[in-house]
Amino acid sequence: MDIRLFKTSSKLEGILPERAHGSATARAFGLQALNLLLVLLLSGCAGIGGKKAVYLAHTLPVHHPVHQGMEVFAERLEEMSDGTMTVRIFPDGQLGTEREVLELLQIGSIAMTKVSAATMANFAPEYEVLGVPYLFRSQEHMFKVLEGPTGESILEAGSEYLLKGLCFYDAGSRSFYTVKKPVKSPEDLAGMKIRVMNHQMSVEMVNEMGASATPMAYGELYSALEQGVVDGAENNPPSFVTSGHYEIAKYYTLDEHSSIPDVLVMGTQYWKTLSEQERGWVMAAARESAQAQKGFWNDNVAESMKKLIAAGVEIYEPEKSRFAERSKGVLEEFSEDPNRKKLVEEIQEQ
Repeated sequence: MDIRLFKTSSKLEGILPERAHGSATARAFGLQALNLLLVLLLSGCAGIGGKKAVYLAHTLPVHHPVHQGMEVFAERLEEMSDGTMTVRIFPDGQLGTEREVLELLQIGSIAMTKVSAATMANFAPEYEVLGVPYLFRSQEHMFKVLEGPTGESILEAGSEYLLKGLCFYDAGSRSFYTVKKPVKSPEDLAGMKIRVMNHQMSVEMVNEMGASATPMAYGELYSALEQGVVDGAENNPPSFVTSGHYEIAKYYTLDEHSSIPDVLVMGTQYWKTLSEQERGWVMAAARESAQAQKGFWNDNVAESMKKLIAAGVEIYEPEKSRFAERSKGVLEEFSEDPNRKKLVEEIQEQ
């Protein structure tokens, strides 16, 4: 079995959020985080006061709509289990990047996390299809796929790599935002350096559109935009706002080139320790949280767009077909593999 188990960095710099480096305060924060991580590594998901404690780590701030979905998961699991299972959430990258926390799940040190499907694709290749640009015709089509047999098969495929997907969370659609000039058509991207996730398909897509894709850690992006290291980036409205990037990048183009969902994941090492009843509670709580999170997301998108307009951000709604045409080479290359082509057709036919 090809288990994609990545080696976790032993360096403190590889564990802490980027902003935690430098000052005495940051070093104190770093020591605190390292101590917390060591405790988790030693104790795993130990019981607290006779309860089964489930540690859930992720990189988002607490006011993000995806974090709100995880709070619903925690509340419902505790209610369903009559308090015998409790979830402790560690947000804001306290325990590392998405990749680092997934590694901790694989070795059983933490029970759960929330990551982008793009990050999951580095561990379980079945997730790669969700990064294909313009794969979904609409939000309704996306959820029909994700909450149906196709989505369930993708979630379960991660178990081979010790990472069991529980549900998908809405992460909206990603669009371009830029600092010096607007992007009204793909031609406007020529010569621009656009920050993307460390995700091969995102790199290929932006390059196909004529820009120069620049993979970069999310925590470094604010200063990179401010200093002109990159000319722009791409993300959904809530993340554009919560990151503060709209303070620098005043042009937002709603081309909606990809709709890569987030994934609530449990390590199979922890899953194996649960009884059938406990597994049922976990799955039911996850499904309920996914439905609630959709509402949080839609509300937050509406609120985020109002904030962007109030902040003077110029918003453009371009002809998406032109962007789709420029990026179709990504789909064509992805579909060269017969199995991938079959999966794409399966999704498009739904």
